[in-house]
Amino acid sequence: MRYETFDPETHDLLKVAKLVYDVDFRTFDMLFKNPDSAIKTIARDLPKRELGDYFKVILDDEGEIIGMLFVYTSEVSHKFYFKSPRLMIVDILDHFVLSDIEKGDLYLAEIAIDSSLRGQGIGGKVICDVIDYARSKDYKRVTLDADFRNAGAKSLYERLGFRQFNKKRVKIASFERGMYNMELVL
Repeated sequence: MRYETFDPETHDLLKVAKLVYDVDFRTFDMLFKNPDSAIKTIARDLPKRELGDYFKVILDDEGEIIGMLFVYTSEVSHKFYFKSPRLMIVDILDHFVLSDIEKGDLYLAEIAIDSSLRGQGIGGKVICDVIDYARSKDYKRVTLDADFRNAGAKSLYERLGFRQFNKKRVKIASFERGMYNMELVL
């Protein structure tokens, strides 16, 4: 398994967009007519984003994409760019529920493993690699978020040593989105 910086010119945009969709499929399903529409919109958006070295694809030994990983720090500035209004809504909802990033944090914003490979320990290995990287670069903590509706992810993070330090939610009409903000102090 190896990591490469995402390049929309060389990596399969639809495969990567599907992985991005998988991270927050409930929100995307609420905003889009169907998963295919959401995935196509994400694929159109990815080349416009300035993701830098923080957005990685995870490749198997044959070079096939098996996952994706998005990490960043408080020093990374997020630039506004034109995107689909529905994707802007996702960003707005994220603002209310995701962890606040402090100086010295490495924030694991998104991780997704291909659905056919889940349950094989790949996600845990990737998170351990992120932790090792954070230690090697002298970060103070690794932070991430676990969706209220994803008990499996929260359990995995806790087994790896993360603990909940905050809990945030946003509710609009019948839609509710919430996250356990979690940290691993290094």
